[in-house]
Amino acid sequence: MIDGDVLIAGVDEAGRGPLAGPVVVAAVILDPRRRINGLRDSKILTAARRETLDARIRARALAFSVVAIEVDDIDRFNIFQATMLGMARAIAALALRPARALIDGNHVPQNMQCEGRAIVDGDALEPVISAASILAKVARDRLMCELDCRYPNYGFAQHKGYATPEHLAALDRLGPCREHRRSFAPVRRACELELF
Repeated sequence: MIDGDVLIAGVDEAGRGPLAGPVVVAAVILDPRRRINGLRDSKILTAARRETLDARIRARALAFSVVAIEVDDIDRFNIFQATMLGMARAIAALALRPARALIDGNHVPQNMQCEGRAIVDGDALEPVISAASILAKVARDRLMCELDCRYPNYGFAQHKGYATPEHLAALDRLGPCREHRRSFAPVRRACELELF
C-alpha cells in the first residue's frame, strides 16, 4: 500500500497454535492502482476463495515475501520469538523497502528495517494485513499438505497440525514425527511416554 509516497507493508502469520509444522509469515505491499476486492481475514474465507485471492495478491502486489520458520527454531526460541523473527525476515525479504509495517497483533518485532505499528485484529481491519494473512495461510496449508505426503498417518492435510482429537489420537498412537513441536505440551508429553 502507498500512503502518499510512503510504502506501507502489511504483515501477518499463520500457524502459531498448531502442534506441528512451521509458522509462516507474509509481508505485502499492495499497489493502490491494482485493487483487489474481497480481502478479509484469511480465517473467515473458504480455502477456494483464499487460493483465488492468493493468486491475485501475488499478481498485483508491488512486493510480497513469504517466510517459514521451521520447527527447530520454534522449539529453540519459543513460538512468540520465532514469529517475531519471521516477521522481521519477511519485511527484510521484500523487493521494495517499506517506510512502515502494519503488524497483525499487539507486538512489533525488534530489528525491523522500518517503523512498525501493531494492530490488534489488523487482519480484519486493514486490507494490506488481510493480504498478508491470506498469503501466509495459503502457503502454510500447502506446506502441511506436503508434510502429509511425507508423514501420511497424522492427517496433516486435514487438520494442518492443529490439536484436533484426530491429531492427538495419531500422536498417542504413533508418537511425534520430525515436524512436531517438542516445546508444545501435548508433543512433549508424547515424547515422555515414548521413553517408557
